[in-house]
Amino acid sequence: MAKVELKKPVVEEISASIKDAASVILVTYSGISVEQDTALRKELREAGVVYKVYKNTMMNFAFKDTDCEALSKHLEGPNAIAISKEDATAPARILAKHAKTVPAIKLIAGVVEGAYYDETGVQALASVPSREELLGKLLGSIQSPITNLARVLNQIAEAKEA
Repeated sequence: MAKVELKKPVVEEISASIKDAASVILVTYSGISVEQDTALRKELREAGVVYKVYKNTMMNFAFKDTDCEALSKHLEGPNAIAISKEDATAPARILAKHAKTVPAIKLIAGVVEGAYYDETGVQALASVPSREELLGKLLGSIQSPITNLARVLNQIAEAKEA
């Protein structure tokens, strides 16, 4: 069997993963310990993020003619990709959190909802809270005035009874 035929399934796997992905983040991991890698992978898996290490040539072939083609210029050295189909900020948020404690992890670039982001853009994206947190904050801000109104009306009612 030719080498090309052996590599084709890997390229197809990467292509299938990045197709319709909300975000694809490219990260270097050289020098990370097994314990740190295990903790990182566990947290990414719990968030529904696919984190895999592929050969750069395979990723390069898979990125051709996709939104992720801009990531090809960063494919040097040992790289991994984190792919999320649902939460666009989850991979960047989790990887950035681990990068603070593990200097071996470095966010390189990413494609989020079709837009390319360099390292600073991905870092900025990592600071955006998750959808659930944002909805919770919105609900809290909507609920706060209603709660305060109910409290004031209750105090007025109690004052008139006394």
